[in-house]
Amino acid sequence: MIDLSEKTAVITGAAQGIGLAITEKLAMNNAAVIIVDINKKLIDQRVEMLTSRGLNAAGYQADVTKSDQIEDIFKEISSTRGNIDILINNAGITRDGLLMKMKEEDWDLVLAINLKGTFICTQKVSRYMLKQRSGVIINIASVVGIMGNAGQANYAASKGGIIALTKSTAREFASRNIRVNAVAPGFIETEMTSILSEEVIKKYAEAIPLKRMGKPEDVADLCLFLASDLAKYITGQTIQVDGGLIM
Repeated sequence: MIDLSEKTAVITGAAQGIGLAITEKLAMNNAAVIIVDINKKLIDQRVEMLTSRGLNAAGYQADVTKSDQIEDIFKEISSTRGNIDILINNAGITRDGLLMKMKEEDWDLVLAINLKGTFICTQKVSRYMLKQRSGVIINIASVVGIMGNAGQANYAASKGGIIALTKSTAREFASRNIRVNAVAPGFIETEMTSILSEEVIKKYAEAIPLKRMGKPEDVADLCLFLASDLAKYITGQTIQVDGGLIM
């Protein structure tokens, strides 16, 4: 069993979907987890769900595109809990549409939350991790950021940007023993994919060598590994969790 005792992990977009699965997985392996999300009601529900099971959890409401909000959260976490050991940049949205008809505001919003939000959270946590000379940052990208996808130019651009950001920050932070990796999920069963028709889901599944959609726990398992000392010599990588969709 991986033991993250005495580790504090901050997970953005953690109140549902993949973010919640990651949060729960880290908490079950003894990390103190901090849920950062924009939905206060869901934050409170998730913290109650975890603490009622004896797990160490707290939550903060914030918009990852607001630099001052994120800075204040990290400052408070550092002063109350000490080290900030793990950051999972998971917050993200989609606003799909063909490029020719895509609204500029949909492009801007997706890039702001997915890419700028990852930049802001990484920048703000770095001052603490650089000072303590240790840390793990895991960025949730997507296979779409590698292979592209029709109707998702904004999402693909944001996730491709996250992959490039991961490589650059991994190089910058390596000398201070801070590892930065990206996880690229394929088609995962979440609220984002639940809007797809059964026919579309079946079509996607047929294109996957393992012939099924992934589950949030599949992504969470990899994040747990990367957050642990078992991955102490891995940095700057983008690892796919996609059932073999792209090889």
